[in-house]
Amino acid sequence: MSKLRVGVLVSHNGSNLRALHRAAADPAARFEVVAVISNNSGSPGLAYARENQIATRHLSGMTHPDSDQLDDTIRAMFVEHSVELVVTVGYMKKLGPRTLKEFAPKILNVHPALLPRFGGLGMHGNHVHQAVLDAGDTVSGPSVHVVDDEYDTGEVIGQLEVPVLAGDTVDTLAARVHTAEHTLLPLVVQQIATGQRLYLNVQP
Repeated sequence: MSKLRVGVLVSHNGSNLRALHRAAADPAARFEVVAVISNNSGSPGLAYARENQIATRHLSGMTHPDSDQLDDTIRAMFVEHSVELVVTVGYMKKLGPRTLKEFAPKILNVHPALLPRFGGLGMHGNHVHQAVLDAGDTVSGPSVHVVDDEYDTGEVIGQLEVPVLAGDTVDTLAARVHTAEHTLLPLVVQQIATGQRLYLNVQP
């Protein structure tokens, strides 16, 4: 049986890329990571993909100043490698209309909060965790959602709840949510690969 071919977009360290790649090595995995694109030529995530013989490209405003050309080159890279599912992990750029048209609704993003709370423009990284703490929420955790042409508005297809503990700081909460991302994302991709596209809520 063929495996689901996954393409990944990454900007920085790529810990979720690493989690996906490790999960794909399990004999029971029904997916494989076949292409990685980064908008950051010095991204450790891009270096990791190269070290593991995954097809890579640095594509950004530096390589393609014209946004339409950049969009089409991203699309073409994934088409070239027969990608069937695109995953954005810490990728800080909006996808263009050509890539969205080619792959939607099979584009996923992992967001570090329980959407629909704490999503939208500017809600990324530590800004999200600070907002959770400021709101006094007792539960947080990552969400995996379908990417559309707005920030964090696509259908949520997976969440994993983690507690917000007394005395939590942005850093301690971020670390707990980040660890949960590494569990949730491979589970959701495996679920899609086995044809189960069902809502997944993993309890802590």
